[in-house]
Amino acid sequence: MASPLRFLKTRWSVRSRILASMLLVAALGMASANAVAFIIQRERTLADVDDRLVSRVDAARSVVTGEVPTTSTTDAAPATPGTAGFATTSAALEAVLARVLPSTNESSLGIIDGKARYVPGIEIGFHLEDDPAFVDRVVAEVADGSVRLGTSVSASGQWRYIATPIAVTGSPEEGIYVAAVDIGAELRDLEDAFTTYMLVALAALVAIGLVGWFVAGRLLRPIRQLRAAASRITASDRKERIPVVGQDDVSELTATINDMLDRLDTALTGQRQLLDDVRHELKTPITIVRGHLELLDSRNVSDVESTRALAIDELDRMAGLVDDIESLAETQGAHPVRVLVDVDDLTAEVFAKASVIPGHEWALAEVARVTAPLDPSRITQAWLQLADNAAKYSDTGTIIEIGSATDGIEVEFWVADRGPGIPLDARARIFERFGRVDGSRGIRGSGLGLPIVAAIAKAHGGRVSLVSSPSGSRFGIVVPVAHAEASIHDTLPLPNGTVAQ
Repeated sequence: MASPLRFLKTRWSVRSRILASMLLVAALGMASANAVAFIIQRERTLADVDDRLVSRVDAARSVVTGEVPTTSTTDAAPATPGTAGFATTSAALEAVLARVLPSTNESSLGIIDGKARYVPGIEIGFHLEDDPAFVDRVVAEVADGSVRLGTSVSASGQWRYIATPIAVTGSPEEGIYVAAVDIGAELRDLEDAFTTYMLVALAALVAIGLVGWFVAGRLLRPIRQLRAAASRITASDRKERIPVVGQDDVSELTATINDMLDRLDTALTGQRQLLDDVRHELKTPITIVRGHLELLDSRNVSDVESTRALAIDELDRMAGLVDDIESLAETQGAHPVRVLVDVDDLTAEVFAKASVIPGHEWALAEVARVTAPLDPSRITQAWLQLADNAAKYSDTGTIIEIGSATDGIEVEFWVADRGPGIPLDARARIFERFGRVDGSRGIRGSGLGLPIVAAIAKAHGGRVSLVSSPSGSRFGIVVPVAHAEASIHDTLPLPNGTVAQ
C-alpha cells in the first residue's frame, strides 16, 4: 500500500511544486529576517532600559551629594551626603523621589529600614510597593551596601530594576532608592511592530503565491501544449507543432522540440516511402516467379530448367536490391571516417578499378594535386557507382572519362560518358530512391545507386554535380578540401535549379 506522502508527491504537478518551493523559501527568508531583527532590536531596547536605570542612580546620587556625576556605573559607591546637607536619610530619600521623576513605563520607590516609605508624587504606571516580595528581595540584595541591577518576574509583571543604598552620615536610618522599568510595556510597541510585519509578510506571501501561480503557468504553458500535442500526434497525423512565444529558455526548448518533431516526421515519411518503394520493387519479381511456378509443367524438363533459371535470376535481383537498401541505410546513418588523402593517388586507384568494367574504353582525363580529409572507402564506393552507371547507360564501345579537379576550396571526383544525357525534368528524380530516367530501357538496377552517391557526398559536407546534354553527362562528387560537416537539412544543388535530397 502506497504511503500518503508518496501519494501526495505523485499527485502534485510541476506548477504546484515550483510554487510551493517559492513560497517555502520566501516564508523561511521572511521568518528568519523577522526573528533576527526582533532579537537585535529587543537587545537594543533592553540595553537602553539599563542605561536609563543607571542614569536614575546617577541622578539620585547627584541629589544626595550635591555633585554633578562624571561617570555612570552600577559599581559606584552608595550615595552619601555632601554639599546638599541632608540631616537624615529619610530627608535625602524624599528629595530624591521628589526630584528624580520616572518617565513613561517607569516607577520608583524609597525604602527606609526595609519598609516602602516614599513613592513619586506623579501618576505612574505601576507601583513597586504593591509587591512586598519584591521589596524584601531588594532589601536583601543591597544589604551588603552594593548597587544591584536585576530583573523581577512575578504576578505583578516583568520589571527591570536598579537599587542603590542611600546613607546620610549620622542618621541611623538605612535607605534604598529603587528605580524600575516595565519591560513588557517597553517591548509592547516592538512586538506590535513585528506582529504587523508578520501580517504584511503573510499578505506578501499571498501576493507571491498569486503572481507565482500565474507566472509558472505562463512559463509551463509550452510544456502543457507539448504534452497535449504529443498525445495527439500519431503515425497518420504528425503535422501538429507547438507555438513558440517569447525569447526565454522554455521558448528555445519549444523550438527544439518542434525541430525534433520535424526530423521525426521526415524520418517517418522517408521510412514509409522506403517501405512503399521496396514493396513496389519486390512485387514485380515475386509476381513473375509465382506466375511461372503456377504455369510450370513438372513433366517438361526444359520448362523446369527455364523456370528455375528465371527464378534464380529474379531472386538474385531481389538480393541485390536488399543489399543496396542496406548500403543506403548504412550510408545515411553513419559518419565518414576522415583521413588526409592524396587525391591524385585516389584518382589513380579508382581509375584502375573502373577500367576493368567491360564494354567501354576508359580514359584518365585529369588529376587534382591536392590532399583532402575524406573517407577513402566511401568516396571510392560512390565514384565507382558513378562509373558503373556511366557504363550501363552508354553505348558499348564509347569512351568514359574519369578525373578529379580542384579550385583550392573544393575537389570534384567526376565521371563523363557519351550517353544520351538526362532530360531536364528527370534530373531531380534520378536522385530519389528507385528513381530512373526511363524504366522501359531494359537496364537492370535497383534505382538506389545515385541516392547512395548523394548520401555519401552529403555526409562529407558536399554535393553531387550534374552537367548533361544529348551528347553525354558528367556526374561529380564535390566535397570541400577543408573539413565541413553537412547539416541534416542540407540539399544538394544541381544544374538548372534541381536538387537531390
